[in-house]
Amino acid sequence: MDEKRRYWKELADDGDAQPDNRSDGCYGVCLVRAEYMPGSETIVADNSPSAPCGVVFEDDGEAGYFYALDLQASDKDQIVDAVHIYNVSQLTDRGRTSAVSILWSTDGAKSCLLINGHPHAVFDFNARRGYSRNDYPNSPALDSARWNSTSHAWDITALQGFELDGGW
Repeated sequence: MDEKRRYWKELADDGDAQPDNRSDGCYGVCLVRAEYMPGSETIVADNSPSAPCGVVFEDDGEAGYFYALDLQASDKDQIVDAVHIYNVSQLTDRGRTSAVSILWSTDGAKSCLLINGHPHAVFDFNARRGYSRNDYPNSPALDSARWNSTSHAWDITALQGFELDGGW
């Protein structure tokens, strides 16, 4: 995990994780988009255009995860939340190229993970809460917890602030 944190830190310090894939104006906010094959090791990262936070999508070859990062925290504490997106073995379309997109709300306080145009997870950095379609993983509340990790249940209102089509 330390190697991943170092890699993500380098991306965060660079300030533009995927310069060739980032576009301004799409959905009115910054967007990072990449094509990948589910089950192939893939990392797509981006930072908020207006806040010291970032996100990382990772397919480690077996599963897909979405991580919330506090870019002001020390290296070992940068990951403040994580949600499970999928198990590769359970994907019906794992043999087809997919498009992963990371977008930010117009205020830069929320990030949404889209796969093939469908929202799978949202991190709300103001509310310090993550939402995912499969509500996993969850952990008991800690007195020192900075984020609510007792539930990652999907809530359609989490998509407020994003200019999305589709009525998810």
